[in-house]
Formats: sequence, structure tokens, C-alpha cells
Amino acid sequence: MNIIILGAGAAGLICAIEAGKKGHQVIVIDHAKKPAEKIRISGGGRCNFTNKYCTDKNFISKNNHFCKSAMNRYHASDFISKVDQHHIKWHEKNIERNTGQLFCDDRSQQIIDMLLDECNTHNVQIHLDTSITKIDKKDTKFTLKSERKNYSCDALVIATGGPSIPKMGASDFGYKVARQFDLNIITPEPALVPLTFTDNLLEMTKMLSGVSIDSVLVTTDSNQNSTEFKDDLLFTHRGLSGPAILQISSYWSPGDSIKINLLPDIDLMAELQRQKKEQPKQKISKFLNHFLPARFVEQFVDLNLEPDDKVKNLADFSDKKLQAIVNNIQNWVIKPNGTEGYRKAEVTKGGVNTDEINARTFESKKVEGLYFIGEVLDVTGHLGGHNFQWAWASGYCCGSEI
Repeated sequence: MNIIILGAGAAGLICAIEAGKKGHQVIVIDHAKKPAEKIRISGGGRCNFTNKYCTDKNFISKNNHFCKSAMNRYHASDFISKVDQHHIKWHEKNIERNTGQLFCDDRSQQIIDMLLDECNTHNVQIHLDTSITKIDKKDTKFTLKSERKNYSCDALVIATGGPSIPKMGASDFGYKVARQFDLNIITPEPALVPLTFTDNLLEMTKMLSGVSIDSVLVTTDSNQNSTEFKDDLLFTHRGLSGPAILQISSYWSPGDSIKINLLPDIDLMAELQRQKKEQPKQKISKFLNHFLPARFVEQFVDLNLEPDDKVKNLADFSDKKLQAIVNNIQNWVIKPNGTEGYRKAEVTKGGVNTDEINARTFESKKVEGLYFIGEVLDVTGHLGGHNFQWAWASGYCCGSEI
């Protein structure tokens, strides 16, 4: 069988490897000059290639059951075994937090080289710097036109991802193909993306740019379903970022508020009352400096305390006033005005409606021989290697079944 895979990223390359193992004639086509650019830049150049705790619970989709089949058939341990076979050294990040995030010890290029070596072993051709301008299907054959040459295949796999990180060549090409063949699209949105502000909070975030605080964030949707993440929150010149913000952004909708607890691991009110008794002459800023970055405390005091309160001793604060201070730290409510968009989004939420895709083979239910894998589908993973695991799992299962 002749198979063409559009997209030389994580999903496309592993699909090509598995299809090549079966003896199919496989060509991978990509408009970029280099393959797997998102792999190259991921994880700060070290590639967070999977998460050892990855399950179907780490994904967002209109159909939350769709990813279960692939995740049950190709586990994180399967990809780790592949990495080990190629003698790529790796490590787990944030072991103390038990996040399960795995990175290369060296460069992410090692993962790319591993995939390209296996493609070469199984006679997969890779055509780069090639833009497809037209796709047609007649009977059982697909024909593809590019500026350089025409292609023909029995099966066409769309692995072109979403429009996140356009500087890497990302686009909505996969959605255009889906629409051409009458498949429905769940509205795409930037995900795992920093949040922006236009009010006084923006002035605060600018002043605190670079400050990071371990926090718990909670957002509640219109159906009163709450989602919570605990991780670092980072102040930036544009708003808020960091792992906690990126995670919550996938669940946040315009107009919604986010509750932030900047000190989730202590009973701040009880600690204030204790210090009020034991060190009654202590200033509130000195007390807060024991728990929060000094730059943050300075801004917090300026924004939340009256001039007279700034010089008061703890003994001079009523419990009601102390509770107000606690609420501003442990129940801080913010309302973003938006996100930094696809330019800064790590992935795209939404995509090809999975109700129209076979969960085992990834073939379209409407068009025989047409397949969709990876980020182009309406399956979005949490931060920390889960989106790569989805690429490996969906690509592997499609290539194995095709």
C-alpha cells in the first residue's frame, strides 16, 4: 500500500515508522525545511518527551472516551523503552513533586535523530520544504499536488498539528483538509498559554516580572465544574504565566474568574494570630517576608493596605483586618482579559471532531483511507509531556492499523 503522511512531527514520524514496519511504501511530506521543529524547541531544548503517569485523565476533549483506546495500547513505558534502546539518557524533572515529567539529559535533537533513524531503517521517504496545494480523491486513490511534483496514495494521514507556535511553521492546514472532506471541527483555541490583563493588575505583573510563587489555581465553568492545579505561577510583563497558569488556561473561558491561593500549604490566619500574640510589634510586611518573595510583599502591601496600616504592628490589627489580608493572599480572585494567543500557546485545544474518527484506527468514518492523528484532533493534554505521549500513541496506533 502507498501511504502519504502530511506532517513530519512527533505523530507523523512515529506513524510512518509503524507503517513502514508493515512493508508499506511510506512518504512523509512537510512544508518546513527541517523535520520535527516542535520537538526540537520543546522542554527548553531537552524535550519533555513523555510523562510516566500519563493516562486518559490527562486530556481534554468533547469526547473524553476517545483517547482511551490509544492510551491503553501504547503507554509511556513503550516510548521510554524505545528511547532506552537508542541509548538516550534521560531524567525525571521535579522528582520531589512526583510530576512524572521525563526529559533528555542532552538535547531534544536526540529524539528527532532516533525517529529519523527508524524511518530510514524502514524505508520511509521524507520530503521536506514541500507544500501541498491541492488534495483530491477519486475512487480509492488520493492525489496531492505540490509546486514540485504530484503524489498519489491509497491512504492519507493528516498529522499537521494545530496553529500553535506559528513561527515553527504551524498552521490550520489540517482543519482545511478536514473541512474539504466534510468533517466537523471543534472550534480551535490556544491552550497551555499565558493569560493577559488590561487593568491595574497588569501594572502589578510588570513590576513583579520574573517573580515565581508556588500556588493553587481554581477555575469554575458555566456548569459549576471546578478545575484545580498546584504549581508555580510566574509574573510577566504581559500578565501571568508559569506552569499553573498554563495548565488552568486550557480550562479557562473568557469572562471567567480564577481563584489563586499564593500560600496553599499553611493556615495563614492561624499563623498571623499566633505571631500577633508572640511578636505583637512585628510589622505585617516583615511577617509576610517569611513566606513570600520580598518584591511581591512590597507590591502587595502598597496595593492592599492603607498608608497607616503599613506602619502598624500586628497587635494593632483586628482579626477582621487580618482576615481581609489573608483573603487577598489565599483567595485572590483575578479576571484575565484574554491570552497571548497562538504565538505563545504550546498546543491547540479543539480540532477535528473525534466523534467522526475511528478510535482504534484513526480513520475517518466519512472518508475511507483518510486518517487524522496527533494535535489536529480534538484531544489536548495537560502540561508535562502528555501531548507528546498523545502524539506517540495516536501515531503508533494509526501506523499499526493502517
